[in-house]
Amino acid sequence: MAYILVVDDDADISAALEVVLKNSGYEVDVAMKTEVGWEKLEERIPDLMVLDVMFPGNDSEGFEFARKVRGDNRFKSLPIVMMTAVNQSFPFGFSADDIDDEWLPVSEFLEKPVDFEVLKGKIEALLKK
Repeated sequence: MAYILVVDDDADISAALEVVLKNSGYEVDVAMKTEVGWEKLEERIPDLMVLDVMFPGNDSEGFEFARKVRGDNRFKSLPIVMMTAVNQSFPFGFSADDIDDEWLPVSEFLEKPVDFEVLKGKIEALLKK
């Protein structure tokens, strides 16, 4: 059973993701802050991480956290699925086309609200790699 770490400050989204992913057969852990996410990463390396972009007080914290994770050799190959509502809040226009190993070092990028079937498909594909 694959282990997925969800790092998202939104309690409703985190809870929904936990239910959907557990019902799909995954072991799931949730961190509401990136600091807690880092502690969980160090305790146990997940097979995949789902990460939000915007956190209270720092609208780019998820980007920074993804770069921190990728900067650690232990997590270089960890698949990261980034989810965000940043395009609803700011006129940035981020998309999967912006995935870049240095600037946006993630495996997939999804807009919120996330279609859970699309997310599950992306997760399944990444875990097969």
